[in-house]
Amino acid sequence: MLKTQVMKRSFLYTSLVLLLGCTAVAQNKDAIKFSQTITKENAYKHLSVLASDEYEGRGTGVKGGWMAADYIKNFFKEIGLKGPVNGDYFQPVDIINIGNSQILTIDGQPAEAIKDFYNNRTSITKGYTFNANNVLFAGYGVKTETYSDFNGFNVAGKVVMILGDDVPKVISNYNTVSFRIMQVSKENPKAILVVDPKMGAMDSETKRSLEYQPMVLNNQEHKERKIKDQGIPVIYISKQIANQLLKPANSNIDEVKSKIDTNRKPASVEVAVTVSASAMPTETKVKADNVLGFLEGSDPKLKNEILVITAHYDHIGLTGAQTGDKVNNGADDDGSGTTGVMMIAEAFMKAKKAGKGPKRSILFMTVTGEEKGLWGSDWYSEHPVFPLKNTITNLNIDMIGRGDEAHASDNNFVYIIGSNMLSTDLHRISKKANQDYVKMNLDEKYNNRTDPNRFYYRSDHYNFAKHGIPVIFYFNGVHEDYHQPGDEISKIDFPMLAKRSKLVYYTAWELANGAKRPMVDKNEDGTIKK
Repeated sequence: MLKTQVMKRSFLYTSLVLLLGCTAVAQNKDAIKFSQTITKENAYKHLSVLASDEYEGRGTGVKGGWMAADYIKNFFKEIGLKGPVNGDYFQPVDIINIGNSQILTIDGQPAEAIKDFYNNRTSITKGYTFNANNVLFAGYGVKTETYSDFNGFNVAGKVVMILGDDVPKVISNYNTVSFRIMQVSKENPKAILVVDPKMGAMDSETKRSLEYQPMVLNNQEHKERKIKDQGIPVIYISKQIANQLLKPANSNIDEVKSKIDTNRKPASVEVAVTVSASAMPTETKVKADNVLGFLEGSDPKLKNEILVITAHYDHIGLTGAQTGDKVNNGADDDGSGTTGVMMIAEAFMKAKKAGKGPKRSILFMTVTGEEKGLWGSDWYSEHPVFPLKNTITNLNIDMIGRGDEAHASDNNFVYIIGSNMLSTDLHRISKKANQDYVKMNLDEKYNNRTDPNRFYYRSDHYNFAKHGIPVIFYFNGVHEDYHQPGDEISKIDFPMLAKRSKLVYYTAWELANGAKRPMVDKNEDGTIKK
């Protein structure tokens, strides 16, 4: 009996030693050694700058965004990363402001842009000009089986004026002005004038928003849309301008609106008045750059293979609030991810300088314009500095500094999205890196293509995935301060920011040093390749 107990203890001891030995082998001592700079202190050092009020919310193509880009560039340069864009760290992204010069005259008298009228920008992609000797006032612009503001009038080729107010329910359920504009457009008018009931009481912020020139990414999609979108001119006018147009008919907007609402019958009328208008689009180049830092791999046979680690450094800038906090600091979104990329880059550079650099090359890239529509990563995917066929994986970090309601009791988690969409190898490597080094809850709630939030499609990794490159998106979920001024440094969980960054670092270490690149063994729809 005693002998049996001794043998059992010996077996258990041996098993424990073997188990510990296996654990030790699973961990790479060099990886652990050089991860020591990924700390909550270094995270605070970077994020306290990037998410400060001074950086004004890091808007795309404006002062705060430029300041952030310079800060990241200088850091990449300081730690020894190379500038891979013809020796530079900036990859210019072709973004333009779309504006227009607009003119409206009535009986030869010029109206004042913004004060008296403004253009629907989507209708002037290619510009327009027109002249007319009369205007058809067509009430609300409603046309149904039981009610029509166009009875007895030929709309084609006419300048049509309609009310922008909500339609009384007793007349029609077609209430939105956008729907009614679409309905009028089907009648092929020369132009549509919409009486905007809010124009007379516009505050300064509303006026500023109308004067603001919207940005677009000057890519093939924009160029194709520009060629395709002729559009019927749609001009929003004030009540004063509308009254000027109705004056020859001895009427005014309040009178005809009251008549329609009371009688529930059309009060359409064609007025002899001279109207001319023109608008020409303008394009102004915007300075906006992706910031790239390159670490060349140490293995001559593998260094042409590239691991790309990304985060977006832009946020939504300043709000138009008259009072209160105007700065959307974006501490979590995505100052946290940008901070993570910078710390990971520093860790790998320390390994490189100590002769322990990765076998494959790593491109550290912080992109611009994510909040505008994934513009920076879109631009890189269409104008890659390194061939996409050589890109083995993209690890994308977008919000890792906080948590969400689902994990309020335990913030030791991160959502991983996309890891198994294209490559079972990548999914396995991700899980193993977590188990070997950091041991946090990898939540896969959103790791699917049918998630109603569509998170898989909503951050920069997708512009790699759509080209067949395996990706992982690291994300802490949406919180109450998402895209609000309250997303500030004071609410960041810095220990977890550092821990999540370490998970990305260890996963990157395995990918950059593995014998083989992750195999793409799944189709775009998730089915296994045959």
